[in-house]
This record gives sequence, structure tokens and C-alpha cells, in this order.
Amino acid sequence: MSGSHSPSTRTNLAASSAGWSARHRRWAILGWLAFVVGAYLLGGVVGQRSLTDVQMGNGSSATAARVYEQAFPYHSTEQVLVQGRGAVRIGDPVYEQAIAALIARLQRVPTVGAIQSPLTAAGAGLRSADDRSMLVTFQVAGDSNQAVTNVQGALAATAATASAYPQLRIEEFGAASANKALLKAFDGDFTRAEHTSLPITLLVLLVAFGAVVAAGVPLLLGLTAVLGALGLIGPVSHLVPMAQGTIRPVVLLIGLAVGVDYSMFYLRRKLEERHAGLDSASALARAAATSGRAVLVSGLTVMTAMAGMLLAGNAVFTSLAVGTMLVVAVAIIGSVTVLPAVMSKLGDGVERGGVPVIARRRREGQSRLWRAVVGRVLSRPVWSAALSCGLLLVIAVPALGMRTVDPGTVGLPRNLPIMATFDRIQAAFPGAPTSAVVVVKARDVTGADVQAGISAMTKAALASGQMAGPIVEVVSPDRTVAAVTISLAGSGTDRPSTAALATLRGQVLPSTIGAAPGAKAYVMGTTAASVDFNQVMKSHLVLVFAFVLGLAFVLLLVTFRSLVIPLLTIALNVLSVGAAYGVTVFIFQDGHLRSLLDAQDVGGVIDWLPLFLFVVLFGLSMDYHVLILSRIREGHDRGLPTRDAVSAGVTSTAGVITSAAVVMVAVFSVFATLNEIIFKQLGVALAAAVLIDATVVRLVLLPSSMALLGRWNWYLPRWMGRPPPPRPYCLHGAPRSKPADLRVRQLRGGAPRGPRRPGRRQRRPRHQLRRRPLH
Repeated sequence: MSGSHSPSTRTNLAASSAGWSARHRRWAILGWLAFVVGAYLLGGVVGQRSLTDVQMGNGSSATAARVYEQAFPYHSTEQVLVQGRGAVRIGDPVYEQAIAALIARLQRVPTVGAIQSPLTAAGAGLRSADDRSMLVTFQVAGDSNQAVTNVQGALAATAATASAYPQLRIEEFGAASANKALLKAFDGDFTRAEHTSLPITLLVLLVAFGAVVAAGVPLLLGLTAVLGALGLIGPVSHLVPMAQGTIRPVVLLIGLAVGVDYSMFYLRRKLEERHAGLDSASALARAAATSGRAVLVSGLTVMTAMAGMLLAGNAVFTSLAVGTMLVVAVAIIGSVTVLPAVMSKLGDGVERGGVPVIARRRREGQSRLWRAVVGRVLSRPVWSAALSCGLLLVIAVPALGMRTVDPGTVGLPRNLPIMATFDRIQAAFPGAPTSAVVVVKARDVTGADVQAGISAMTKAALASGQMAGPIVEVVSPDRTVAAVTISLAGSGTDRPSTAALATLRGQVLPSTIGAAPGAKAYVMGTTAASVDFNQVMKSHLVLVFAFVLGLAFVLLLVTFRSLVIPLLTIALNVLSVGAAYGVTVFIFQDGHLRSLLDAQDVGGVIDWLPLFLFVVLFGLSMDYHVLILSRIREGHDRGLPTRDAVSAGVTSTAGVITSAAVVMVAVFSVFATLNEIIFKQLGVALAAAVLIDATVVRLVLLPSSMALLGRWNWYLPRWMGRPPPPRPYCLHGAPRSKPADLRVRQLRGGAPRGPRRPGRRQRRPRHQLRRRPLH
């Protein structure tokens, strides 16, 4: 019903905020624009502080990286491959000339140190067995972020030497040079994703609303929310460092999805009420008090889910949690402030620029297709629930064999020129590009006992058959730390690499360097970091799940005053997430359809993806869930039987849910076309999850389950309180049409109540009397 000032009506925060914005449109709109522009400019001025490799690590490998970084001023390893072309072999004078020239150039670069030459006796392990390849190794100054800039001089020296000696292939690869190439690729892909996702989103919105102006409103809110959040990330990152290369795409994904969704829910409800006969202001009032409230509840639930990543025990998840919570908060604020102001300003003009066929079909009301689908589901709720639940369980089966990995260098896009160098080094020196580094700390690592332990360690490593050369030892200037590089079997993230690491940590180190008095040994590298990260995830996963599910339960319990609804919601979301896991494993780990996406095999699922998917999917699915439940509760409060209330709620929201899901799937699918395996897995997983959640779960399993539960949907134990009486919503300041009491009585078939007599106590309408809860 439209708003009224009857004492029987109530307001909520969303309604009050929308009322203020509608009365102060200029302040609301100009204030929002000032915030977005100011935040974006502020972010550009202060810059973004990024996480270093040491800060992103966990466990023993993080300890090793920390010790290594403190001991060596130059600690980012780079390798230059010197390989003969054609018939040129080691022994040809050109090798010595080129390597001497390269080392001379590198020595003139102030950010380069600890150069190792293959021409010395200590560098014998830097020559390949086929007499075609040599490696020159060196270190670059600075942490992992600073090294990306500092490596430029070394890259220039390598390129100059390669030009001077065309008989040889002289190419550089290492952590800093690979990160530099990857960040450049990230920037290009991020720009492409922006330019692709925005037109696709606009097209979907045009189909959803049938009008240009109505389609542009959600897109503008989503875009400005993303820009504002990206700007705020700059100053926030100086308190909580962000994951470089990952945070911007994630903020774009989440921000555009929730910003567009919240606007769609709001705008579609306003248009629905307008077409039902309310004037524009009353329609906005009704939308604010219903869909606006749903947006607030949904947004808080999404932020609650994102906050679960703060308990993951890893700095990357902390940065993702802060970034996603920030963009969702900005989208919520925009939805309850500037959006009502824009809708109030536009009035009926929001339907300008109508697309004739689409606009006419939209005005016809609820989709016949969705009425037929929901009707069939509710007519056979047992079969519908059983079949849909069984389908989700089958899809989730591959997730039982999920293996998480840190892709490391193997996960870099294969179309990057630097990856050709990686492949050549891997072929000539198996394991060299992703070697393990044993960091030995002692009072004096050059002492006889420690050196004997290191020598025994290298012999035992080579004798194991799981490790190989080149083996390079570097001693810190203060002689308290030694770093020994050992190549592991495998690609760095596969099972042979993991087995080799287990042998190194569990057998080789304890019996060799571990026996040296006062010496401590740690292992770092891609394989060690992946194994340690997985261990941390396993130990924190239960805590994150309990936090997210527990807080979501409380929020839904308070919102809907039902014990059953939160439990049903958690069960449905767990099924949805499980199905998303299954699809991800089926494609990327098992290899089905992987070639269609041009995705490389990294041996499993990206290690941080499962936990991130859980919190994001749980949060995003609440957008649909809260909207549907709100409409079902409205029907229940009007006295409709459970099945009628479910049918009305699901059917009335099916159109907007379908449109919102298509927007999300389209945006997420764009990321599946990018070059990086991280974004491919993320895009496919999110797109598949949203598609499954918005169709099978929300339109089949949810209504069939609620139909089977009947009145038990709204069960609340007596000791937890009583459900609030159903009362019509209003927005302060909305035009009065009919008193709420009169409208409700007429809808229920009763006679209009006469005017109130002076001095006579007015009886409360029957629909406002407290109902006895079901026990």
C-alpha cells in the first residue's frame, strides 16, 4: 500500500533516508557526486600501498622469507639464460664474451648484486648437461614491490647484451621481471574488462527495463560506487596493505554486481507500484520501505560474509575483505541516498527512451513463463525439492576431490613473452625457475659445523632423486644467514614438487643441517608457500564458516523473526556453494572444457579461491534471497496461505532476479575471457554459481521447500519472542491517499470504518492484533 501517516504504520531506516533524499534532492545528488570525485582524487594523490611477498606468506616459508629479506639487501632472484642458437655450443668464445659483457653491464646497475657467473668453479652447476645453455644469476634490491621497479636496469642490460650477440639467445626471468610483466598484463586486462562489462551490463538493463533512462540509473550507481570505493582504497591501504593486481578487479566485480542489483531491486519495485496505480511519490515511498529495507538487510549480510575473510589468517584475505566490504558499503549508501533522490527527480521520466516491444511486454506484468514454472513447482513440491536437491548434490560431487595450489610462475599467462623464457630455462635446467630456497640461520654460517651440514644437505638432496641442480649458495654480508637454492622435481605446484618438498623438510634437513649446533633451517619458494598456505586455510576454514553462517543466522533471525528461515537459508546456500565448487573442479582440475577457455593446467584450484568463493557467493546469493523472502513475508502478513504467499513472492520477483543474475553472469563471464588463470577460475566459478543459485535454488528449491514447510516457515519459540504484527509500511512525507486502516479493511472485504467519535477509544484493526505464534 502507499504510505500514510496513520499511527498504525511504521517506517524503517531505508524509508527515512529515502524520504530525506526525496525532499533534498539537490543536496543528495551533489553530495554523492562530490564524494565520488573527492574519493577518487584522494586515492590518486595518496597512492596505494601493496602487500609484499613476505606479508602474504604463512608458516615456515614466511619465516624463511622474512629472515632472507632482513639478511640480504638484494634478495629478489633473477636468472639470465644464455643459450646458443643453431650449432653454437658451450666452449665457443662467444659464450665467454657475451657473459663477460653481461656481467659488466649488470655491475654498473646500482640495484643489482650477488652476481653468480657460470664461468667460475663455483658456478659449474649453472651449465646445462646438453652444452647449450648457461645461467647468470643475480639479486635485485628491495622488497617484492620495490624490485618490480628496480629490475628495469637489469632488463635493459640483458636486452643490450642480447642485441650485441645475435648468435646467442640471452633472456631474463625471475620473480621481479615476471611480476613486472604480470602487472602490465593485469592493467591491460582490467581495462579490457571495464570496457567490455559496461556495455554488456547496459544491454541487459535495457532488456530488463525496456527504457534507456531506467537502464542507465543502475549502471551509473554501480559505476560511481566502484569509482568511489577504488578511491577510498588508497588511504585505507596505508592502514591495511592491499593485494597488488588482485584488489582492483575484485572490487570491480563485486561493486558493479551489487550496485546494479540494489538499484534494480529498488527501481523495479517503484515502477511496479506506479503501474499498480499509485502516484509517483507514493510508489517511491512503497519501494523505499520494502525494497529499500531489503537492500539494507542484504547489504549487511553481504558485508558480514565478507568480514569472514578477516579470520582466514592471511594478509591477502584481509585486503580482499576490506576492499569488498568497502565497495558494498558504498553501494548501500548510494542505494538509500542518491538513488531515491534521482528517482524522485526523474519521476515518470525514468521510463523515457522506451524500447517499444520490450517496454510493452514489461508493462504486461508478471511473466507467464515464471507463473507456469512456479505453479508447476508448487503443485509438486516433493518432487521439485527432491530433484533440484539431487541435481545440486550431483554437481557438487567433483568438489570432494578438490586440490588447491599456488600456481606461482606456472599460472602466468602463456602468451607473455617472458613465459617462453621460463619454458626454455625449465627445459635446460628442470626445476630451476621455481627452485626451493633453504635459508640457514646461525651465529656464523661460514663455520665448519654449519658448512659441513650444508654440504651434507646438498648431497642428500641430490641423492634423493627428487631434487637437482643448479645448487647455488649465497652468504649474507654479516655471515649469519646462508641461502641455498635447490631445484625440486615437477613444475613447482604439482604432486612431484610437493613430494620433493616433504622429503626436503622431513628427511633431508633434520638429518643434515638440522643437526648442526645452533643452526636453524627454513624452506621458502613457490612450493613451500603453496603447502603452508593450504595448511593455514585448512586450520582456519571451520572458523570462517562458523563466523559467516552464525552471523547470517542472527541477521535473518532478527529480520524475519523466524527460526526456520535462517536454517533453510544456510542449507540452500551451502548446496549452492558446493555446486559452484564442483563446477570449478570439473573444469579446471579435471580438465573438462578447460581447452575451450584456453586455460593452462596448474594442477588444481587456486588456493585462495574456495574460501573467497564461499564468502562472496554466500553474500551475493543473499541479494536474491532477502528480496524473495521479503515479498513472501508481505503476502504472509496480508493473510495469504503459505503457498499463495510463496507463489506471489517468487513470481513477482522472478523477473528482477533473472535480470540481476544475467547482469552478474555477464560481468563474471567477461573475467573468464581474460588471460590470467586466476581471473579465469574466478569468473567461471562466480558465473556458474550465480546461474545455479538464481535458477535451481531460488526459483525451484526455495519455493518447494517453503511450500512443504507451510506454517513452520514462521516458527519462533516463545522464549525468543513473538513475531511482529503485520503492518503496512509507510514513508514519512509521502502523500496520503486513504487511511491505512480503511484500505486494509476494504482489501479484506470489510466495511469502511466510520469516523472516530471524540473521547471514544478507537479499536485496533484486527490485522494488527498479535497472533499466537506456532509452537
